[in-house]
Amino acid sequence: MSISYEEQEKQIQQFRPIDDAFFRVLADDVKFCQEILRVILQDNELTVQSVTTQKDVKNLAGRSVRLDALCTLGNDAKCNVEVQRSDNDDHLKRIRYNSSCITASETEPGEKFENVPTVTVVYISEFDFLNEGRTIYHIDHVIRETGTVVDNGLYTVCVNTKINDGSDIAELMQCFTQTEVDNKKFPVFSNRMYYLKHSKGGSKIMCRVMEEYIQDIMNEKIKNALNKGFTPELIVDCLDVPLEQVLKIQEKNLIKKTI
Repeated sequence: MSISYEEQEKQIQQFRPIDDAFFRVLADDVKFCQEILRVILQDNELTVQSVTTQKDVKNLAGRSVRLDALCTLGNDAKCNVEVQRSDNDDHLKRIRYNSSCITASETEPGEKFENVPTVTVVYISEFDFLNEGRTIYHIDHVIRETGTVVDNGLYTVCVNTKINDGSDIAELMQCFTQTEVDNKKFPVFSNRMYYLKHSKGGSKIMCRVMEEYIQDIMNEKIKNALNKGFTPELIVDCLDVPLEQVLKIQEKNLIKKTI
């Protein structure tokens, strides 16, 4: 699957921060992640030491999940930032699964539980999947009988672009839906967007993003074909892709092999 240069340029200008392929390259910048996390977590002193985008983490069974942006904060806590446009899955279980994979991958075997890393999940969606009419939700572990919040080192913060409550967080969320951002409240965000879309250096990066974007589309087509029962050999013929790629997607998604 290939597209012309003109089509690539058009697609690049249409990218928004809520698009995961674009968000990953936006987030590959410590200052960008620090700025958005300070707003979302309402902590102006928060610092980000490092960011890893497109990090693959595995569970104990060896199945991996690819994270959008995993940040290491100044206190060595981990913060996973994920953007989600599709509303076709159980989001809370997705958060639970991803956070467990992060905990397992960031903990040494035999480590005392008191040393298990603190993990914060910031889940940015294009819809209000909790349906409570709020821009931001903090999901806590609570003792039902007393209402006491229990701190087990896992924090879940869900924010969305749909509900605009007039807060700075909501204003930041609106930036995630725009193809161009020029907001004085979020200078790093604005400059990062301009650099990626309108500079020579950014153009080189975006060419790589487009390659990954096209590959993601093809992988999704392969996955859908496998789920519909098409054989790997037929998919290779129809989509003109390597058999190895099809088999890898089949194995990664635990799709039943067609006899």
